[in-house]
Amino acid sequence: MERGNSRRRSGRTPRRADVVIRRAVARDADRLTRLVRTSRAYEGPYAPMVAGYRVGPDYIEAHRVFVAVDDTTGQILGFYALLLDPPELDLMFVADAAQGLGIGRLLAAHLCEEARSAGLTGVRIVAHPPAEGFYRSIGAEHVGTVRANPPAVMWDRPELLLPVLVSRRTGE
Repeated sequence: MERGNSRRRSGRTPRRADVVIRRAVARDADRLTRLVRTSRAYEGPYAPMVAGYRVGPDYIEAHRVFVAVDDTTGQILGFYALLLDPPELDLMFVADAAQGLGIGRLLAAHLCEEARSAGLTGVRIVAHPPAEGFYRSIGAEHVGTVRANPPAVMWDRPELLLPVLVSRRTGE
């Protein structure tokens, strides 16, 4: 979802073993904002929604925001933000250059672990329409539609629920 330069800048494609997921820090704010604003997923009619969007240091400090980073280059490959009350995936973006490398799935698995450790049984997702297929592929179930809310959002969006599976080992 982000337009990144991971492969072009470093001349290499990160391997899953090179990717670490860490808690975002305030100094990541500008890079996360750039990731959102330059995402090819928000080109064309979707562009106005992210044109002025900002992921600020205050947002990062107030929420559970995690970044996937190429441990070799330091390049941010994607991120997500989990809200706990009510449980909702607020943001998830993967750098355009990192699309198809499994970064979204790594972030989704991490999201489920975070949700589970917070005692959640499910996470609401109001998806960008082109991303619905991805969320369904990771187990999210369609539960409704969030109607357009002009001028901020000009299109209906799918509402999904991502079940957070209980650990079989611990019974938690």
